[in-house]
Order: sequence, then C-alpha cells, then structure tokens
Amino acid sequence: MSTQAIDPAVTDRVVFGREWEEWHRAHEARRADPHGFLAVTGLYWLSAEPQRIPGLPGEWTTGAEGPVVDLAPDEALEVGDATVTGRHAFGVIAERGGVTARFGGDLIEIAKRGGHDIVRPRHPEHPFLAAYAGTPTYVPNPRWRAKARYVPYAEPRPTEVGAAVDGLTHVYDAPGELEFTLGGEDFRLVAFPGHGADELLVLFTDATSGITTYAANRSLGVAAPDAEGFTVLDFNRAVNLPCAYTDFATCPLPPEGNRLPIGIEAGEKTPLSRVVAAPGPSA
Repeated sequence: MSTQAIDPAVTDRVVFGREWEEWHRAHEARRADPHGFLAVTGLYWLSAEPQRIPGLPGEWTTGAEGPVVDLAPDEALEVGDATVTGRHAFGVIAERGGVTARFGGDLIEIAKRGGHDIVRPRHPEHPFLAAYAGTPTYVPNPRWRAKARYVPYAEPRPTEVGAAVDGLTHVYDAPGELEFTLGGEDFRLVAFPGHGADELLVLFTDATSGITTYAANRSLGVAAPDAEGFTVLDFNRAVNLPCAYTDFATCPLPPEGNRLPIGIEAGEKTPLSRVVAAPGPSA
C-alpha cells in the first residue's frame, strides 16, 4: 500500500487546532438548529391505517400515492408557501428523501427510510434541545490524519447495512474503498457517496466504540480525491450521527468491513445524554 500517515511534525499545531475549533463550532451550531435533529419529538411509521400523531393536526396514512394527511374542517398545515386544508397528498417520496410541512412553530418531516414512510415532528422548544450543552471530544491531534488512496469499483456496488432501528436496513451504492496507513498498520474502508460532488462518506467503528465513543457508528466526511486518486482521512473530524442522541433516528450502521481493530482516539465522544423513546407504536 502506497499511503502513509501524515507526519504531525510538519503540521502547524496552532493553525490545525484553530481550524478544528472553527469547524466543530460550526458543526455544533448546525446540530443545535431550532428545527434540527435534536428538536425531533417522535418517530411515527405510516401505514394504510389512519393514525393521529400527538401535537399535529390530521389523520396520517400512506399507500401507493405516498403519505397523505386528512385534515378536519378546522385544521390546516403550511406546505411550501401554501396553506393546505382537507386531504393533502405529499406524493411518492424517494428513499432517503423527504419533504417538510409546518404547523405553528413546528416543522414536520415526512420522509422515507428503509422503504417505510415516516413522520418526525421537530419542535424548537423541545426540552432535549434546550438542555443540549455540546458533545465532548478528544483533543484534536494531527497524528490522526492519514493520506488515503481511493480505489473505485468498476461499478458502484449496492451495499446493504443495518440501521439504528431493529429490523430496518439501508442500501447504499458504494463507489469504492479508501486505503490508508495509520500507526504502521494498513487499513481499508468502504466509502459511500458524500454530501458534495465527488465527496465521500465513511461509516465506521473502532476499539473505542462503546467505551469512549458511541457504540453503533461514527461518520467521517472525506474530500473528493485529487487527480491522482488521493485524499485525506482526518479522524479528528469524526462525528456522531443523530442516533447517538435520540431513539427517533434511523441511522445506517457501518458495513461489516468498516470495523477497525484499533482505537481511533479522535473526534467526537459519546454524547452526555440522549432521548429514549417510550414503548409503543411511535418508538
């Protein structure tokens, strides 16, 4: 393998630390958005059987035409720039896609996860969000950065992984793998598509998982490989997915090969608290 760890001795630690602080501060700000994931108050699985969702108007169902809400004469929702009444069909939602509606100060997420249509209300005054005081982290250290070689597959490989919710699975088209060396050992991680053009996303666990870091998964965004196929894995920027904070998340688990045998003592640690769903149909 022609990759190597990045020599910490040639890294300006002051600049490195400052850039990391700015990045993590911005990440925490997005996480604590009034309508972000920490504001989610429930997870509701839609079916052909009409159901009332606590705190929301209407009866909710799903079927061939996608999620539908039937509103009583005195009920209304805001969808886009319009006020809707009566029966409103949101249309068929793509996997991992979603649309939003509003009711008062609440944002309502209508989405599809693992082939199931769901509703997740987000309330800006949710007590969990109000009490959120940040996520503990390891002290950033350049030793946890490594040059990685991107090895693309001939064709993207559909890769099925588990989910934070029992019985649910996700399928991602993995475009390739990342080879890197850390602590004198060679490793390889399956990569999923990232959020930006040609960016990659790595889901992984390691020997710290369930001890100092969240047991189920961690996530690392990776910059698009350069013209020679190289990029950098900066594990200092490994973050928790929403399922580390709440039972109302359906986050994917890492592929089987992404369970590193070493301890990656970098990035975010286990959150100080989480929302636990009460037993029942909304859990």
